[in-house]
Amino acid sequence: MLYTLDENAGLVKVLQFLKAHKLEYLSGEDLSEVLRISRVAIWKHIKKIQSLGYKIESKQNLGYRLVETTDKVLPWEIAESLKTKTLGRKIYYFDSVDSTQNFAMRLAKTDSGSVVIAESQTSGKGRLGRKWISPKGGIWMSIVLCPDIDVSKITLVPIAAAVALANAIEKTLALKTELKWPNDITLNGKKIAGIIIDASIESSKIDNIVLGIGINYNVNPAEIEKKIRTKANYYGVGTLVKNYKQKPARLVQSFLEELERILRLLADGKSQLIITQWTKRSSTIGKNVTVSGTTGTATGRAVRIDHDGSLVLKQRTGYARISAGDISY
Repeated sequence: MLYTLDENAGLVKVLQFLKAHKLEYLSGEDLSEVLRISRVAIWKHIKKIQSLGYKIESKQNLGYRLVETTDKVLPWEIAESLKTKTLGRKIYYFDSVDSTQNFAMRLAKTDSGSVVIAESQTSGKGRLGRKWISPKGGIWMSIVLCPDIDVSKITLVPIAAAVALANAIEKTLALKTELKWPNDITLNGKKIAGIIIDASIESSKIDNIVLGIGINYNVNPAEIEKKIRTKANYYGVGTLVKNYKQKPARLVQSFLEELERILRLLADGKSQLIITQWTKRSSTIGKNVTVSGTTGTATGRAVRIDHDGSLVLKQRTGYARISAGDISY
């Protein structure tokens, strides 16, 4: 099932009114008169709202009262009080989809700023063509971007997104995560999020970027680990929260706000600020690492990331720049 703000306008009106009067009961008749919707339509909307995970009390002769909001990352929950100019203009939410990245790529030509979120994915996409395991409880999303940046800076977009997500996690959940090159976010040494990009470039100019983000928000790590622990790049799976009271929609809001701010820095030519922020949160810099890529392996001490996001290794014979690969410590 696909949900958007436009296609669920009646439901959202009822929900907003219930939220605005959370401490009192509202009768179907009152809701019908105020919202100018039939009582039958009100009843149907209430049932649908309940099916989406909202807790609503219903008492005879009193009406309905909203007790608790949903844990689902629905479009109207994100849009409510979202402080962005472009990101989140349109939000698409699926109960299940093959891949948010696939759907977002079909929007990329016309819907800049759109966000696609799914409760679960059947064919989630990871880096280098890998499958991303996407059970319920995670935040699986893709964002359509048309950034005003030079094509030479495109490799810094995942770096910028990682910083934005780490900032958002700290702000909303008070958890300090670390960044593992090239695109992983970790907590206590285990992976809790990853980032990929698909880009369309025409005549040396960025046409659009689809940024994919997978977050293990409240998942069972063992469920994911049993499917990937034999993979060469496996180093442990974590989850951000366990029965935490903060709703995941708030993390998505914060991430979109942070991402818009950091992409503006990139557009303004302030990429060094982003690199500095990434380095402060990095678990990679300063460690002896082995990088495995399509062209072989390289070993050395990670000393910094370069202007384009490449990892710089100090080796016995000098320095090496690595643009892509998987690292182990």
